[in-house]
Amino acid sequence: MRRDYHRWYSPRLNRDMELLVFGHAGAKVLIFPTRDGRFYEYENLRLVDALAHKIEAGYLQLYCLEGLADETFYCWWRHPADRIRRYLQYEDYVLSEVLPFMAWQNGHPCTIAHGCSLGAFYAANFAFRHPHLVQKLSAFSGRYDLTLKVENFGDLFDGYYDDNIYFNTPCHFLPNLNCSWRLEALRRMDIILVIGREDPFLENNRQLSRILWDKGIRHALHEWEGRAHQGRYWRQMAPLYL
Repeated sequence: MRRDYHRWYSPRLNRDMELLVFGHAGAKVLIFPTRDGRFYEYENLRLVDALAHKIEAGYLQLYCLEGLADETFYCWWRHPADRIRRYLQYEDYVLSEVLPFMAWQNGHPCTIAHGCSLGAFYAANFAFRHPHLVQKLSAFSGRYDLTLKVENFGDLFDGYYDDNIYFNTPCHFLPNLNCSWRLEALRRMDIILVIGREDPFLENNRQLSRILWDKGIRHALHEWEGRAHQGRYWRQMAPLYL
C-alpha cells in the first residue's frame, strides 16, 4: 500500500501542518481525527488496515489530517469567541490548502468527509456547510452540538454564544436552512451516521436525523449495540460504511 507523508507551512494557521496519504487512486476520503488524535491516529488505530483491501484495489485514497482540537474547541485558555475563530481558520486551511492538494493528487470526482468522535463533528460540519464539495459523509460516534451538556461532557463554549457558533452547530443552523442550492446538494449527498445505543450522544444523533428528514434529506442512521465509541468498533464500521 502506498503511504506518503506531507508537511507544509500554512499561512492561514501560521504553523506547519502535516498529513498522511494512503493509497494511489479512488474516492478521496478526508479524515479528521478525534479530540486527542494526530494525523497518524487513523493508522495507529489500525483503521487503515481495516480498509486495506479497498485502498489497495484503488477504491479509496485516504487523506488523514491534523485536527487542532487543542487550539480550537479544547483550548480552555482562549475566550470561546477565539476558539471558534481559530476553528474557522482551520476550516479555511482545509478549503484553501488541503482540498486543492487533494485535487492535484487525485482527479476522482468523489470526496468523502469522515471522522470518529470529535472527528465526526468536523466531518459533518464541513459537509453540511460546504455540501457542493462533498459527495458522501460517513460519521462515527459523533456529537453535532458542542453546546450540549450530557453526562460528563459539557458546553465547549462555556455558555458563550454568537453567530459563528450558530453557523458551526449543525443541529442549530440546519433547521433554518432555506438556501435551495445547498439543500439540493445535501439531498444528493450520501449521508451515514453511526452511533452506539449507550453512547451519551445517541439522542443528539437522533435529533440530527429528525432535522435531516424534516428537510427532505435522505440519510442512514445506524445504531450499534453498546457504546461503540472506540477503535475496535470503528474498525468494524469503516469497511461497512466507507
